[in-house]
Amino acid sequence: MSFDSVIMVDWSGGNDRGAAPKKDAIWACVARKGAAEEPVYLRNRQVAEAWIVAAIEAERAAGRRVLVGFDLCFAFPKGFAAHLIGAEDTLALWDWFEARVTDAPKGNNRFELAAKINRQFPGVGPFWFTPNGREIADLPRKGRARSGHGLPEKRATDRAAKGAFSPWQLGGAGAVGGQVIMGMPVLSRLRRQFGIDLKVWPFEPTVAPIVLAETYFSMLPDPLDGHAIKDAAQVALYAARFSGLEDAEWDQILDHPPDPEGWVLGLGHEHLLSASLTPPPLQNDCFAMPQGAHWTPVDEALAHLRTHLGPVVGQEVVDLEAAAGRVLSAAVLAQRSHPPAANAAVDGYGFAGPAGEGVQQMPLIAGRSAAGAPYDGVVPNGHAIRILTGANLPDGVDTIVLQEDVQATDTQIAFHGPLKRGANARRAGEDIQAGYVIFDAGRVLTPADLGTLAAAGLGRVSVHKRLRVGVLSTGDELLLAGAPATAGQVYDANGPMLRATLARWGFDVVDLGRAPDDRAALAGLLDNATAHCDAVLTSGGASGGDEDHVSALLQGTGSFALWRVAVKPGRPLVMGLWQGMPVLGLPGNPVAAQVCTLIFARPALHVLAGAGWVEPAAYMLPASFGKTKKKAGRREYLRARVVDGTVEVFASEGSGRISGLSWANGLVELPDEACTIAPGDPVRFLPFDGFGL
Repeated sequence: MSFDSVIMVDWSGGNDRGAAPKKDAIWACVARKGAAEEPVYLRNRQVAEAWIVAAIEAERAAGRRVLVGFDLCFAFPKGFAAHLIGAEDTLALWDWFEARVTDAPKGNNRFELAAKINRQFPGVGPFWFTPNGREIADLPRKGRARSGHGLPEKRATDRAAKGAFSPWQLGGAGAVGGQVIMGMPVLSRLRRQFGIDLKVWPFEPTVAPIVLAETYFSMLPDPLDGHAIKDAAQVALYAARFSGLEDAEWDQILDHPPDPEGWVLGLGHEHLLSASLTPPPLQNDCFAMPQGAHWTPVDEALAHLRTHLGPVVGQEVVDLEAAAGRVLSAAVLAQRSHPPAANAAVDGYGFAGPAGEGVQQMPLIAGRSAAGAPYDGVVPNGHAIRILTGANLPDGVDTIVLQEDVQATDTQIAFHGPLKRGANARRAGEDIQAGYVIFDAGRVLTPADLGTLAAAGLGRVSVHKRLRVGVLSTGDELLLAGAPATAGQVYDANGPMLRATLARWGFDVVDLGRAPDDRAALAGLLDNATAHCDAVLTSGGASGGDEDHVSALLQGTGSFALWRVAVKPGRPLVMGLWQGMPVLGLPGNPVAAQVCTLIFARPALHVLAGAGWVEPAAYMLPASFGKTKKKAGRREYLRARVVDGTVEVFASEGSGRISGLSWANGLVELPDEACTIAPGDPVRFLPFDGFGL
């Protein structure tokens, strides 16, 4: 069931921040149907509480159902409330803090209260951090000074939320503990103010006019709007995203069992919130490199691309069956543990272990536990039950003896011990635990990954839209392969080679054909490409000559960069933006075009696609060839292949000899420095399959 309005609050545990809007303060925002109002700056908690109450009352007066999300931990790790107040009752814990916290705009007692709480626990801790060099008895300055308090460092939801801090840390960069202590009293008063009209997720059923929930404002990518203060942008982003959800999406997000540790609203369902996010455009100077030297070393060129490029594609949610080869746009959390319950690893007989030395005899109870048909009962201590591979362990069973090791009748089994407790049994969640991150954003999903995701309960995932890459060959002399040709014409070899390469990398390839040596025609082709391409690879016309029209056109965009890369084959690489679309201009010679595609375009395009930077596989092998006096100043890539564990190279280094690419199964990379290679010397070999070919 959806909400008519959403209020998002970025909380703070600090003192009054003054009249002028500031970062690291309290900010709030109201949104309806995906549209956010202007964020509101709230200088202290007293002002904020009054504003929140008034905002809720205004929404209710208008007949709207309202969700109020706080970027604030609603609970502490398990064991804390039970020890402090005698029960794992989070909402009662709020009342406990409300009765003991003193708070004013310029000061509060959070550190003293934390020290008093620490004294009620064994050892040292759990709270830590003292401000401004103060010494507070029983409140350690450093987290590592704590010991023996017996509590987990984080809740399950904190472990699942990437970058989340422990609620025990009261101060310092990113700390949330002070916010929690100063926030719980406000939450308690909101419950008292609105009574039965207000419920707290996931501790209570959410069929209510007002629902409070915990949020985490680092769950989605940084906001993309124009707010100067990030906190303001975040409350607007999260309010808009949550208020735009449909009923079915809310059903998924709110479907979480009650847990005294609580849970972050939307965690594990980021794809529902981020599917419409679009990355910012590339900066106009992203390709501009300081030209301190005439030639740019390969490593410097690669480092520049890695630093200045980012994803240019949006996101979408797809069914798991369609996700192979796609790039995750958000981290994926397990929706279910795998295995979901303790189960049998073998066919055999289950009982409560361990089993001692010598012959062991046990009564065999009637029935069995099988995969999909678990035994619905308790196995008495000292008894055994028939159990099959994959079956859930019944209550009273934690150990299994293989059927091959057992003599059995209808009523009894016998086997030789010893057998340790837990033998031949799988623990629940021993492979994957619910709530944990399975894969991070940027992963290219493999068939095996789909199996892992399915086992963890994922039926849909959020992925980047496929990068659409256009391929354009340039030059009056080019013809489509197979067409009648004169002596002055050549067939376009680069087009089919580059398109096939890009297809192997999982991109959507757009054939832009061949462009004549005519700037107006080339400009028209690029204009057309912006409608259905995210990036374009051109070959030819990438230097500074009279007919190098790619360079000439990009030079007029203000984003042009001509890189004279110290590489052989290759050298000139042209890069720029055409109406915001990245264009990478490759050399025209086929070998140079393919080598530059592998070395430079491949990692750059993967970044544009959201997959992050990719490195080629490489390993050292003995050379079966010799090369005397390779000159310093350029990195060289030789077409090569492995034969009987050694590397041989193609007879010619000419970049027009395209047949050498078919002959080879990889490249030998020679360093920038001068060197001499003798047969038997180790050389760095980059196999083509390491480039995904």
